[in-house]
Amino acid sequence: MRAFLRFLAATGQCSEGLIHAVPRIASYQLASTPRFLEPDDLEKVIDAVSDQDAVGARDRAVVLLLARLGLRASEVAELSFDAIDWQNGRIAVCGNGGYQHWLPLPQQVGDAIVTYLRRGRPPLPVPQVFISALAPRRPMTRLAVSGVVDRTLRRAGVKAPQHGAHLLRHSAATAMLRNGVSLAGIASVLRHRDPRATAHYAKIDFDLLGEIVQPWPQTTTC
Repeated sequence: MRAFLRFLAATGQCSEGLIHAVPRIASYQLASTPRFLEPDDLEKVIDAVSDQDAVGARDRAVVLLLARLGLRASEVAELSFDAIDWQNGRIAVCGNGGYQHWLPLPQQVGDAIVTYLRRGRPPLPVPQVFISALAPRRPMTRLAVSGVVDRTLRRAGVKAPQHGAHLLRHSAATAMLRNGVSLAGIASVLRHRDPRATAHYAKIDFDLLGEIVQPWPQTTTC
């Protein structure tokens, strides 16, 4: 409607100020709630990936990095050998803005990466850890990582509110919140530069929100 009124004003068929009579569509930042998997469904997704073959070993390591550390698809795809500090049990992740962050490497995730390196990774002379399963062999892309999540969700038979790698990132954040991790701690793991992005996850604590919600004002009937 606003575009139509601009056209009418430009062609002299209405006054220029008429456009201000049409309000803009309300758009509130971070108005939606995070989309995530419940803990039982998340474990089903992880268990649906077997490490008994080369592709399965790779996919299990990818899924665990997303689900346990909340990495982005691009961060998994770009993970290199020199970013893994085996001696101190941590990995370096370059997030948005090029800042490097050290994250703890859980035992389960480390074991999955080692299994992939021993059983599945082809001897390709590139620094990236994860390699495509089909020829021509090359480092995985961000889209390939999301494709792993899509296939795993279907294999697990889990109905997800959305597909793709970011679903597991949201699931990791909500799991941390429900286990008592502070928003500051979650922001540190997810490497959020804007605290409002982390506060977005507070919306899933429905029990706490129910305690602070204000009662609906009572009005007398007409």
